[in-house]
Amino acid sequence: MMRVKLDRQQISRGSLVLVNRDHPVTRRLGKKSLGLVGQGITMEAAAAFQLNKLLENQRDIVCVSGFRSREEQERIYKDSLKENGEAFTRQYVAMPSHSEHECGLAIDLGENRQDIDFIRPAFPYEGKCQEVRDQLPEHGFIQRYEAGKEAVTGISHEPWHFRYVGLPHSLMIRELGLSLEEYIRMLREREVFTWDWQGRTITVRYVPVKEDSDTICHVPEDGAYQISGDNAGGFVVTWI
Repeated sequence: MMRVKLDRQQISRGSLVLVNRDHPVTRRLGKKSLGLVGQGITMEAAAAFQLNKLLENQRDIVCVSGFRSREEQERIYKDSLKENGEAFTRQYVAMPSHSEHECGLAIDLGENRQDIDFIRPAFPYEGKCQEVRDQLPEHGFIQRYEAGKEAVTGISHEPWHFRYVGLPHSLMIRELGLSLEEYIRMLREREVFTWDWQGRTITVRYVPVKEDSDTICHVPEDGAYQISGDNAGGFVVTWI
């Protein structure tokens, strides 16, 4: 086994960072970290690459909103308060510093119509939209705000909002029927989780962050692995 040393700041980096009302975005992305997914719309580069592969020849679906700066999220939040009121805004617009769009890993997709609602674009559970929804986990994305999970996520059901968590986590989350909050909690409680994927055994280990020193993760010397902070209390180490 090989030892990998991680400092506490790295807890806010990776595809599994948790962003919600309790866990704000603490890392700002630079332009070099982003990739184009639509006209003037960007995402974190790895997420953009996977989304572009999926939507390469798709004309019925458009990207509505991707990465947003802190300043842009503040403007959207204030505009919604003015136009839609507090109750609507708290349901559908995350507070500045608490929006997944600010970490570059979220995308709002919409059916390609003449009039597209920026905050709540139409993305029905049928036709081409459903076909893409079914394929998104194969490219590392999950539907972030499912119906019935509002008490956990703090956000109303959003059929249009998808979040990049990377493979194989997107497939595990779909199979287990969990929100991202529930998935991270499960990994934290189990500490080690194994799953069969494409004829291989995937090992996922949760490593709590050390407050007063660097955190040491052990990974195989001769195998592929991924490490992501969870933006909460530790790191998710995946052996593939």
